[in-house]
Amino acid sequence: MGPVTVVGISVYPVRGCAGTPLERADVGAGGLVGDRAYAVVDLSGRVLRGKDTPALAGVTPTGHPDLDAAAVTAAVGTPVRLEPLTGRPDGAAAVHLVSRQALERAASGVVPAGCGTEDPRANLVLDLPADDSGDLERAWVGRRLRLGPVVLEVTRLPRHCLGVYAEVAQPGTVGVGDAVQILDGGAEPTG
Repeated sequence: MGPVTVVGISVYPVRGCAGTPLERADVGAGGLVGDRAYAVVDLSGRVLRGKDTPALAGVTPTGHPDLDAAAVTAAVGTPVRLEPLTGRPDGAAAVHLVSRQALERAASGVVPAGCGTEDPRANLVLDLPADDSGDLERAWVGRRLRLGPVVLEVTRLPRHCLGVYAEVAQPGTVGVGDAVQILDGGAEPTG
């Protein structure tokens, strides 16, 4: 198998809003620092979700809660506030990884049966070996990946099926261009 590399990093500071691309990101036990830090709440106290409020996806957060709340208010047409997320939403994982190849296949409508083609809002986009014609990342469930000093344990497939979800086994900093090693049994790289 050829090399796997990190080609994109994004955090989503406000849940449901657009991502912020980064060249490097600190990864803690809970995932990428600054990722999904806030939820959008309307005046009734209801949390607005991207699938119910599509206008959220058009807002690119600045990282400043007051400015971001004003931008979201303008986009959705109703007053909102941002509330810090103290835990992960149900079903969320620390890190979402997807391959560039899977994104390209989804954009052309080619996905596994029962899967969606919607934007997976992944934290890390990986470039797979040129000789990979399948869904290599789907086979990583139950394995560990090393990205620079960061080690991720791939735990499951997301409901929409694009990419994989992982938990952080070893925190650190990941950068665009980092090589990805697929670890077998948490020890030596394979491939």
